[in-house]
Amino acid sequence: MSRLITPALVALDADLGADATSVVAALAGRVADAGRASSADALAADVMAREATSATGLPGGIAIPHCRSEAVTEATLAFARLEPRADFGAPDGGADLVFLIAAPAGGDSDHLTLLSTLARALVRSEFTDALRAASSDEEVVALVEDVVSPQPVATPAAEGAAEAVLAAAPAEGNPVRIVAVTACPTGIAHTYMAADSLVQAGERAGVDLQVETQGSSGARPLSSATIAGADAVIFATDVGVKDASRFAGKPVIVSGVKRAINEPDTMVSEAVAAASDPSAKRVDGVAAAQADESSSRQGLGLKLRQWLLTGVSYMIPFVAAGGLLIALGFLLAGYDINGTGQDIAKANSLWDLPAAGQHALFGSALMTYLGALLFALGAWAFGFLVPALAGYIAYAIADRPGIAPGFVMGFLANEIGAGFLGGIVGGLLAGLIAHWIAKREAPRWLAGLMPVVIIPLVTTVVAGLLMLLVLGKPIADFSAGLTDKLNGMTGGSLILLGVILGAMMGFDLGGPVNKAAYVFATTGLTAEAIASGGAEVKIMAAVMIAGMVPPLAMALSTAVRSSLYTEAEKENGKAAWLLGAAFISEGAIPFAAADPLRVIPSMMLGSATAGAISMGAGVTLAAPHGGIFVLFAVDHVLWFLVALVVGTLVSAASVTLLKSLRVEKDSSEFEHVYTRVPVDA
Repeated sequence: MSRLITPALVALDADLGADATSVVAALAGRVADAGRASSADALAADVMAREATSATGLPGGIAIPHCRSEAVTEATLAFARLEPRADFGAPDGGADLVFLIAAPAGGDSDHLTLLSTLARALVRSEFTDALRAASSDEEVVALVEDVVSPQPVATPAAEGAAEAVLAAAPAEGNPVRIVAVTACPTGIAHTYMAADSLVQAGERAGVDLQVETQGSSGARPLSSATIAGADAVIFATDVGVKDASRFAGKPVIVSGVKRAINEPDTMVSEAVAAASDPSAKRVDGVAAAQADESSSRQGLGLKLRQWLLTGVSYMIPFVAAGGLLIALGFLLAGYDINGTGQDIAKANSLWDLPAAGQHALFGSALMTYLGALLFALGAWAFGFLVPALAGYIAYAIADRPGIAPGFVMGFLANEIGAGFLGGIVGGLLAGLIAHWIAKREAPRWLAGLMPVVIIPLVTTVVAGLLMLLVLGKPIADFSAGLTDKLNGMTGGSLILLGVILGAMMGFDLGGPVNKAAYVFATTGLTAEAIASGGAEVKIMAAVMIAGMVPPLAMALSTAVRSSLYTEAEKENGKAAWLLGAAFISEGAIPFAAADPLRVIPSMMLGSATAGAISMGAGVTLAAPHGGIFVLFAVDHVLWFLVALVVGTLVSAASVTLLKSLRVEKDSSEFEHVYTRVPVDA
């Protein structure tokens, strides 16, 4: 393993600017000059993107900008001791000690462990004092290498024995036992700094405190014996707690990860107080305390979007598998296989099979049989679509206890004809009921049974009766009417729908508006719709084509007028070719984030054009994802490609023109200012 830091990566008493952007750019340049990053601009952009999610300035004049980046070729530390200080968003002012932690996108656990060790050292005053007193680059390198050198660790067997003794010891006369979980989005720095801050605060308070770091370097989870013996729990996370139900019944203190770094003593004292407070919030298996904490910061609309998108993200694999299997079944056995697919799959011999249907690839009995099997598998996979949607919406609201009631509500929605709308309503209903029950105070002896038995049972009964007796029939009638309306669309109304859906796909490129259009398409993609070639499969085609346009358009624009783009944008443009071809709209996000007023309207224009052409030409698609790699599932392939090419050209021409006008305007303004300077100046 090569050295993480070298003298060339150190800048002492340097003036690199007064803000994070300039300091990060300078340090990223050092990393690239050292041959450890392919592009300084790309690395700096990735660091600042991480910085935008949460400032990395810490109390005491420290900042640790960090990221995982495709541009990084080798795990690296770059250090600057600044004069003057730079603003990294710390509550007590600027930072004079800045570590840039650059990890490869697929960094190995050894390097990540070392990076995490450095982050932990930064909470120790003796280390930061030594950095401020260092007189040479080599001395800084030696200090850093000293703290990141591997340390001996206890064996799992020894740890297990110690934990067992601790758990078995009587509580009387022993210090308060606290367990904590820390986690940040990147899992490199804040996760481990928060852990060490809490441990040190626990030592100062005379508390036995053990931490589970849910980060990138693969720390071992807390044992069940340690958790069972704990008097209270601290959750200091920005990304949620994995398997929160392990801590069911424990008093809990919840915060973001940075509070554990900034106020560890306060959090420990709060946990000690909660341990002896019968009215303290408790972990109920659904992370109710965490949900309550986030509720104070999030509006209902934002939470609703998060719940729905969680359900959609878990539903998509069922849609993808089912849609592709059905498309393959049609390819091998022909479209006539529909309606008889499951019966054919159960045939006793090949002689029981009918002749191959239209569009069969080979027309043989064997291929017909194989196609029927694939069709049956796809249809069965589709049967899980609505239950998965409902189940994971409920999971997003109420964690694990919501999954079973949510799945039952989704299956119920299918059975009564309420479709995906019924699944959404049923999932929300199950999740909210489960969450409400979980917030009720339960005796300690019952707390362990709540998430496993009580909550799923009561929720299923209550939500199921509400769906069957009150909500199911109206939703089923509305779903049937919506389906009839879509199938009745022709001509101008269908084209207008294509324009609207296309514009939505180009608006926020993977955000909630884009996802709303995509969900509208995928939830209508049933086996029956695929077989009949109805409006639902036309919608799916229009949405996919429109979603492919933005990345392809930006790739084309960067290739045609590269002078309008930065080096990082040109690199992103090269990657956008493949992303667009694979229907990954997010490939255009870097461009939209940098120049939203020019990029977003241009993307909407091209995507709307593509959607209109696709709808007007009657293009259909039996697969929910894949881009050009699922052309076998497309009917009217030529028009699919025409719509894609025209939409791409419209967006590329629009964004190139708008950016060119900006450059010309900037240039003319420069010339105007220049001509005002007196000749004798």
